[in-house]
Amino acid sequence: MQIYLVGGAVRDALLGRPGSDRDWVVVGSTPEQMAARGYLPVGRDFPVFLHPKTREEYALARTERKSAPGYRGFVIHASPEITLEQDLARRDLTVNAIALPAEYAGETLDLVHIVDPYHGRRDLERKQLRHVTDAFREDPVRILRVARFAARFTDFGVAPETMALMREMVAAGEVDALVPERVWQELARGLTEARPSRMFELLRDCGALAVLLPEVDRLWGVPQPEAHHPEVDTGAHLMMVLDMAARLEAPLSVRFACLVHDLGKGTTRAEALPRHIGHEQRSVELLRAVCERWRVPVELRELSEVVAREHGNIHRSGELGAKALVRLLERCDAFRKPERFDQALLACECDARGRLGLEDKPYPQRERLLAALAAARSVETEPIARAAQQAGAAGARIGEAIARARVAAVAAALPVSV
Repeated sequence: MQIYLVGGAVRDALLGRPGSDRDWVVVGSTPEQMAARGYLPVGRDFPVFLHPKTREEYALARTERKSAPGYRGFVIHASPEITLEQDLARRDLTVNAIALPAEYAGETLDLVHIVDPYHGRRDLERKQLRHVTDAFREDPVRILRVARFAARFTDFGVAPETMALMREMVAAGEVDALVPERVWQELARGLTEARPSRMFELLRDCGALAVLLPEVDRLWGVPQPEAHHPEVDTGAHLMMVLDMAARLEAPLSVRFACLVHDLGKGTTRAEALPRHIGHEQRSVELLRAVCERWRVPVELRELSEVVAREHGNIHRSGELGAKALVRLLERCDAFRKPERFDQALLACECDARGRLGLEDKPYPQRERLLAALAAARSVETEPIARAAQQAGAAGARIGEAIARARVAAVAAALPVSV
């Protein structure tokens, strides 16, 4: 039995980057032998085991044969006869098909002894993402993975033959067979990389974006009002917004809200919804469809709806008086969910600064609205409700009394008109 450290841990060590999770391949063993050594089986589709002490994953060397379209259409073959080179051949990119014998994979990796049959180290030096073999075409998830790696390794390019292969896969309908869980997993990881715009630009270049996120793909070519958007093109603006979110180290929820905040602008040509529906509501309806399609978590969808519906009002909030500010806070459900409101403001800041020449411009709306919320939340509502009830008020009248008190508190705290 021979054991090798494979994949990201070796790749990142060669790049001098912080280490990835350590994954291992076992050559020349069987499931029974692994179990006898104390390894815990966890693989449902193929033999994967957890180390009895470290809990790191150890997979038996295996090959795959395509049996049906999509991500799950594979027949897995694992046996002691499978070589390391055969196992590495089924991997996505050459930079991920590098191995290191376990005896040289201690706390510090001895990279002199790497096994590199597909020249991954050369591609690392050339800063290229290249597929290992033509077997790449058998798994459409790999298109998303290449796009995600492009967002992580921001100075790497995609080899022309790999881009051509991905376009062939899209044309053959392989992307249509992807399951929602895997699509969302890769999209979410790509959004949190150093330059998320590269993921979506690459997906667009190979044609996959029009299949997976047609609502986003339609934004390219839609003109923007030049006074507010010197970058002119809505798609270009969106990419700048995503990269601003990365620059501000925004969490995934904010980055996803940035991705879908302006989808309604694409319907000016696509006519996806009736024209009488406002731009903000069109964006909300379209983002709901995206969330349903890819099973986006509910909390991300809810934040995205707030941002899509209210980002224009938040941008203009410096012009609002105390009454209008309190109404805005109420529409955003800021009193019940202040943390989500803070995230909505961060998404709006990314939108405002995701424009040519405005990348470093301050966004005072965020600080001002948080101050307005703090002032409004300082109002003790129970005594007001009790007093209103004693005066004969009920239902909406009590709510109006609380709102008046909040307006007064905001007016007193901020230099605004009532």
